[in-house]
Amino acid sequence: MLAQLTVSKTLPAAPHLLVLVPKDKTLPKDIAHADLLASVLKRRDMKAEELAKLPVAANAADGTLVAWAMLDEKKDTFAQQVVVRKALQLLLEEQPKVLGIAVYGATAQRAAELAVYGAWVNSALLPVRKKKDERKPLQKIMLTGSVDREPFDALRAQAEGNLLCRELTMTAPNELTPGLYRQRVKKLATAQKWKYEEFDMKKLRMMGAGAFVAVAQGSDPEDAAIVHLTYKHPKAKQTVALVGKGICFDTGGHNLKPSRYMHNMHEDMNGSAVSLGILLAASEEKLAVNIDCWLAIAQNHISPKAYKQNDIVKALNGTHIEIIHTDAEGRMVLADTLTLASRAKPDLMIDFATLTGSMAAALGARYSGVFASSDELAQRAVNTGKLSGERLCAFPQDEDYEAELDSKVADIKQCTLTGDADHILATRFLKRFVEHDTPWLHVDLSSSRCEGGLGIVASEVNGFGVAWGVAMLKGAQ
Repeated sequence: MLAQLTVSKTLPAAPHLLVLVPKDKTLPKDIAHADLLASVLKRRDMKAEELAKLPVAANAADGTLVAWAMLDEKKDTFAQQVVVRKALQLLLEEQPKVLGIAVYGATAQRAAELAVYGAWVNSALLPVRKKKDERKPLQKIMLTGSVDREPFDALRAQAEGNLLCRELTMTAPNELTPGLYRQRVKKLATAQKWKYEEFDMKKLRMMGAGAFVAVAQGSDPEDAAIVHLTYKHPKAKQTVALVGKGICFDTGGHNLKPSRYMHNMHEDMNGSAVSLGILLAASEEKLAVNIDCWLAIAQNHISPKAYKQNDIVKALNGTHIEIIHTDAEGRMVLADTLTLASRAKPDLMIDFATLTGSMAAALGARYSGVFASSDELAQRAVNTGKLSGERLCAFPQDEDYEAELDSKVADIKQCTLTGDADHILATRFLKRFVEHDTPWLHVDLSSSRCEGGLGIVASEVNGFGVAWGVAMLKGAQ
């Protein structure tokens, strides 16, 4: 449950107060607790404009903990988010029940939106399993300043989507097996009035979806499925397909991961959680776009039935795939899912996946990578990342890369053993399964977990992709 938001023109009587002002060499005369801030800046030998990089906090005489920060209009969204997050953390670490936010000057609206959204996504209680949970949720946000209230409903919906994504991603693997995941998605679909359809293992075998089945057959029970959710709006002019990799745990299969790389592999379903988070946010905001959401839910286990190197499997579209490495399972489950999604002929298809280690090697954990079916679409994706604060870097996928995937015994290799440029080769592989020249974006989520938080989100699992995806959907209205 997100904290209740109230907006007024008077300074809130809250024991924790965030004050945000535009960057300037001088402070606004009417800023809250101006004398105290002047004293803090003098003691720290700081200039006022340094608050745009380093927020400060101090206790007022009445006991109020006040944090001050400046918003630099010349900085991009990500940089502004980081400043607001740092200021919020000075207050939220005390787990207040009520948070006051005061905004001033030319940046008041922008500051209010960043602060309220940041308070929502950083104060909600994400799942832990402790005998005694002493955490306290934020219950109320009291905002003061000259602001338009209208954007906050959309921000609240986006926060709900971000939190759903992070909650699912952080859930322990024994509590989110494919079977349990499907039950939860079905319950959510009922609550949101989404159409729910699933293709279980029996149905996928009958359809000939051999790429997906190859990965999922190593698990017992065989509870994997491709889940299809549909959201429709009566005024929608376009349909967007969201596709998510939902590997609930990835052992690597017969090419078993060492413990260092198997740790946190319950988060390998993050792409599906991002897709669900976007779908929830769009539904709550009632965006005028139709959405088909396809979730490839499975596990990659090792067993006598598990697929192995040098197997040849036949995908849904008839392509024969030579298996080179069983830890390249994400592209296998996505192959058949992309085929299903593209056969519905959406106006745009976006897939999300924690797909390759080479993308993490290329970018680290502060950006995610994107591949597009056109230069225009790539530019749109990158620009949307700049505006949303969820930054994307576009990568090439030129045709000559695909020579590395030539197979002597099948239509295509699944990957190479060397792993060079694997993020690019994985995209060339996936492209084989996108039908009807569907406009397509592939997002490789190298930033789904970032130590110390990322942008506006303070936790390591940050829900990257939800805000960006919502912004992309708004562009499709």
